[in-house]
Amino acid sequence: MALFQAIHLTLTSAILLVILAEKGQASDNTKNCKLIEESQNARKVLSKLEPLTNRTFSVPVKSDTDSYTYLFQVCGNAGKIPDGGLVQRNASGKEVLVGKYTAMEVFGGSDWVMLIYKNGMPYSNHCGKEDRKAIIMISCERGVSAGELEVVVEERDKLNNCFYLFELDSSAVCPAIPSHLSVGSVLLIVGFSLLAVYLIGGFLYQRLVVGAKGVEQFPNYTFWREIGNLTADGCDFVCRSRGSREEPPTYRGVATEPLGEGPEERDDHLLPM
Repeated sequence: MALFQAIHLTLTSAILLVILAEKGQASDNTKNCKLIEESQNARKVLSKLEPLTNRTFSVPVKSDTDSYTYLFQVCGNAGKIPDGGLVQRNASGKEVLVGKYTAMEVFGGSDWVMLIYKNGMPYSNHCGKEDRKAIIMISCERGVSAGELEVVVEERDKLNNCFYLFELDSSAVCPAIPSHLSVGSVLLIVGFSLLAVYLIGGFLYQRLVVGAKGVEQFPNYTFWREIGNLTADGCDFVCRSRGSREEPPTYRGVATEPLGEGPEERDDHLLPM
């Protein structure tokens, strides 16, 4: 049947496209990130952020003396500085490297991921002139693919271990919701879906290709009609028990037969002589 073949090819192509799209999405953009200490667990945590790659997040900040914007990207260049995962750009366009995605650490839990971008530009007069670093806390927020980047604090009043702390909400780090469907429910859904495809596809084929009208548009109408007749016959045979039945005995009267004349009894010997 040409229509069924076309439907089959269309569904197969759609499934292949979805698979290829998923593979394309999981194109290992997070591999651009270089971990200071490589580990399989860290890579697994980092892979959760794949939906956030190739996207630049920004947040403007104003102070009494200056205004600037922080730019952040997961495993990519947020600004013009090479390997700059998080940069600070002032109003004139000058950028300061806060942290590199090629020198980073990653930690994660059930509903959060923390990125630490290191090897930024050294402080001029703060924190013992150590290199800047950025900490980005990405928390679970269902229904939000990617929220707004927020500045929490810039800790630079210490002698060392200073940092920039940012927050970002995303559903990418949310744990998967367990399915409450049983195996039977899944099988029923699949069965009804296949039945719907069969009925709709068969109807269209019978009507558009064969040119059937009326009830003959139902797919395989002759087959299902015979099945129905055979089922009805079987039910009639089992439930109604049609067959030879013995007639219950009925009362019959005794037939009266004419009494034949028996031999004549002679009573002459009783007479007095």
